[in-house]
Amino acid sequence: MEIFKVINTESKLTEYQQLRYNKDNKFDIDLKFGEHFEKSLAKILTMGKIEVKTERDMWKRTGNIAIELSSRGKLSGLNTTKAEWWAQLLTIKGEIKAVMLFPVKRLKEIVKDSIHNGKGRMTMGGDDDLQEIALVPLEDLTNGI
Repeated sequence: MEIFKVINTESKLTEYQQLRYNKDNKFDIDLKFGEHFEKSLAKILTMGKIEVKTERDMWKRTGNIAIELSSRGKLSGLNTTKAEWWAQLLTIKGEIKAVMLFPVKRLKEIVKDSIHNGKGRMTMGGDDDLQEIALVPLEDLTNGI
């Protein structure tokens, strides 16, 4: 079964360029809405402070991401970031499969809720097991939004 079909790009581009805004299909409303959030994302990526963390292959097997909270007995990671946004890259064999982007304030709430409701858990990990890490199920990240 073919999931994706090859389309004639040139004819689709021409068709798209001929679209007109009209009230019948709300294209004008959807376009304005879409452009607003495209500009918002562009602003975050170009002017915002973003903490970028990469989750290697293990997330796929465990269903969790690891978020560092302290290292060698001192607060670190999510507890000390000065960033406004937290980007969690999910990779497999060095290839980015997804990027999750959270306001830091909201991610802190999600992590806290996940640990308190017993789905997430605290553990030691990283270099020589000196980092205190919150293991948070991907489900909590997506449901916590």
